[in-house]
Amino acid sequence: MFVVIISFPPIKAGKDEEFKKWFASSNEQFKPFKGFIGRRLLKPEGEGSYAAIVEFESRDAFQAMHSSSVHDMEGEQVMPLFDGKPIPRFYEVAIG
Repeated sequence: MFVVIISFPPIKAGKDEEFKKWFASSNEQFKPFKGFIGRRLLKPEGEGSYAAIVEFESRDAFQAMHSSSVHDMEGEQVMPLFDGKPIPRFYEVAIG
């Protein structure tokens, strides 16, 4: 399994609900991609920014989604809500 953990930048003031709606909506857009397992939004305890766990069957399946026009459109919708850029970290499941 291929996993991406995304650290989101701070959400602009007043845009928190819009960001959460975007995340839920974008999950529906990514579901049809072959190899998609799931995406979960993580809310920090106390101070901090949101993070996400993205799971795909393989790196190739993730790359196919990531290089799609659907991904580009979703990115265009969410970037104005951020104060900065998301930071992804990539992992292969070693034991699980």
